[in-house]
Amino acid sequence: MQVARFRAESASVTPGSARSLLFTALGELVWPAGETVRTATLVHILTGLGFEEQTARQAIARASASDWIEARRNGREVSWALTPKIIDIFVTGSVRVYSLSRPVTDWDGRWLSVMPTIPQSRRAARRPLYAGLTWAGFGDPAPGLWLSPHVERAEEVAWLIKELDLVEHTVSLTGTVASIGLSTSEIISRGWDLDALQDHYAQVLERVSRLRPVGAEEILLTHIQTMNEWQEFPRTDPQLPEALLPHWIGRRVARRIEQLRAEWTPITRQRYAELNRA
Repeated sequence: MQVARFRAESASVTPGSARSLLFTALGELVWPAGETVRTATLVHILTGLGFEEQTARQAIARASASDWIEARRNGREVSWALTPKIIDIFVTGSVRVYSLSRPVTDWDGRWLSVMPTIPQSRRAARRPLYAGLTWAGFGDPAPGLWLSPHVERAEEVAWLIKELDLVEHTVSLTGTVASIGLSTSEIISRGWDLDALQDHYAQVLERVSRLRPVGAEEILLTHIQTMNEWQEFPRTDPQLPEALLPHWIGRRVARRIEQLRAEWTPITRQRYAELNRA
């Protein structure tokens, strides 16, 4: 089973930015094609999404510096190949994204708790740690305590803790909630801002329901924008089990986006192939 590892560097990628949309284009278009992509193709897509050409080229340069892509020169023209690093991110990250539409119905009542103590010498690990725990579905109902009903993600969290060199500063436990202290409902209300998340999902659902792109070019650009938003959902949605959060709107939104993706993908890939051959 693939583990949906969170890359610490991902915490610095701003959703909707040129770099974030480039990441989405690489995953939705370049990765499935299995071949290199021309600089002109990536610039065409990013400028079509509203960025200046210079910004687009800077995003490509930053992607190269981050070891997402590596140059392949053919005469005067430069094409880009995906690196093993970004392919691993796509393979493992897609596990979490594609699980958003599936209800968790087999929860046995156990929680995975993680209690990290970050020393001053490791303070730079704080932001990627919190982002990684959130990506794994953890909430923080009390200071220093992170809880998730996804006990099956222990390996993922262990990888994160090890990567951030926090093994000696972390305690973890698995078990059920006792009658002492906060109730389960209080843990949920304190651990996650579900009201704000529900409002956000409602806005996204209304917006995607109105999408009617016309023509291959517009469909390709709309596809990238919509998938970019979709892949950000695991950063905020803990995917709580049905027993804790029944009829969650997030699953309905994810199913709608999956439907759009299935509808648009053949057209976007054909249009991408045309652009990359030009």
